[in-house]
Order: sequence, then structure tokens, then C-alpha cells
Amino acid sequence: MFVDSHCHINFEGLAERLPQVLDNMREHAVTHALCVSVDLETLPSVLDIAERHENVYASVGVHPDHEDAREPTVAQLAELAAHPKVIAIGETGLDYYRLEGRSIADMEWQRERFRTHIRAAHATRKPLIIHTRAAADDTLRIMAEERAGEPGGVMHCFTEPWPIAEQALAQNFYISLSGIVTFKSATDVQDVARRVPLDRLLIETDSPYLAPVPYRGKPNEPAYVSYVGRFIAQQRDMPDTELAAATTRNFFRLFGLQAPADA
Repeated sequence: MFVDSHCHINFEGLAERLPQVLDNMREHAVTHALCVSVDLETLPSVLDIAERHENVYASVGVHPDHEDAREPTVAQLAELAAHPKVIAIGETGLDYYRLEGRSIADMEWQRERFRTHIRAAHATRKPLIIHTRAAADDTLRIMAEERAGEPGGVMHCFTEPWPIAEQALAQNFYISLSGIVTFKSATDVQDVARRVPLDRLLIETDSPYLAPVPYRGKPNEPAYVSYVGRFIAQQRDMPDTELAAATTRNFFRLFGLQAPADA
């Protein structure tokens, strides 16, 4: 069985067809999903889904690309993370991809927001979900400065080359791979997929984005994490069932959850 460690099923295109999305998960042997928060404004929709469905969990955080979102404090994040279905802080991190005429120096607001989330993870003892895009050096530097490895967490939708993965692993982080790994051009990601220790690997969809082959270019959903898992199993020359079992165990271990008896 597979677990989708990162999805946004509260987003338009998935939320209105949620019963079908959950049915599709079952048909593809995807047993659980983590619905990840991107801002405080839409957090209620994340929590509502998690409350109504036993096999869906939630996180609390503000995405680094949401510049106009309400800025959280450590205390606010910690209070929201006390919800029984919230298992992680994030997603958080740094994203310098769309600077829009600004310099990296102008992104201090992102760096301060990232530090706030790491401090909330320390306060709650819940792992971090980290997003990094075009900002790997600063991301790793702040992680080290704020001792992010103590609460630990996951580098979600990882797209960096192996040396960056090594540094994240050294800081006590897991590596999560999305449908990007199935793209023909994603040679760096495929290299990471082959080299990450099996006990530190997670899989995800980041749905409704980044659908894997054979659905590339179409809306993504948690059921398709099975294609991510099977592709990585092929890359590692191992049975699908072994890859599924390992990534499922990793998910429950990282987020401090009781694994199902058959996991």
C-alpha cells in the first residue's frame, strides 16, 4: 500500500469531487494522505477534510510563495498545531524562483517566515515540511542555524541534485519525490531516487500539480502516488511492494503515527 505524503485536496478541482478522489485512492491502494496547508486563510478547509476522514491528516503553515498571506507567529502556529489531526509544520521554506525584478536580499521576509516555522516545530516537537526552489543554499543554511534537524522533517517535492540531498539527509531530513521523477528530463531527480537510503524516502503527489507519467499535464490526485512509487521501484530495481511498504513505514515513523497493522 502507498501513502501520499503531500497533497492539496482542499484546492479547487479536488475539493468538490472529494468522494471520488478518496474512492480513487482506495482503488490504487493508497491508504492515507497528508493534506498540506499553504496559508492560514485556507487552513479551515484543510482541517475540515482531515476531521471528516480518518485516513487524511493535516499540517499548518504558510507557503513561502504566498507573500500577501497573513503572517504567522510561533505562538499562532503552535496553537493551531495542537489540533489532533495536525501532524506537521509547513509547508515552509524558501522560493526564489519568481523574484520579479527583486534581488535575493529583498526576500528577507521569506527567510524570517521560514525561521518562524522552524521555531514552531521546536515548540511543538512536530516535523517540518520544507519547500525549496532556486534557494537551496539559503534553505540549508537557515535549517542549520535554527537546528531544524532536532524536530526533523521532509524536503518535499525534491528537485535538487544529489549533493543537496546529502546535506539535507545529514540534517536529519527525509527526501520526498513527486511525479517529477517520472519525467524524462528529470535526470537529477532520478539519480536521487536511486541513491536516497530506503529508510529516508517518501513519495507524494503535490496534487493537483505535477501529475506523473502517464497523466502528465492533467490534474493530479493522491491515487497517482502509486505511479510515483512504481517508477522509483523500477529505478531501484526492487519490487513495487517493497518500495510501498518502506515509504509507508517512513511516513508513519516521521510523523509519529501508529502504523496500520499491515504496514
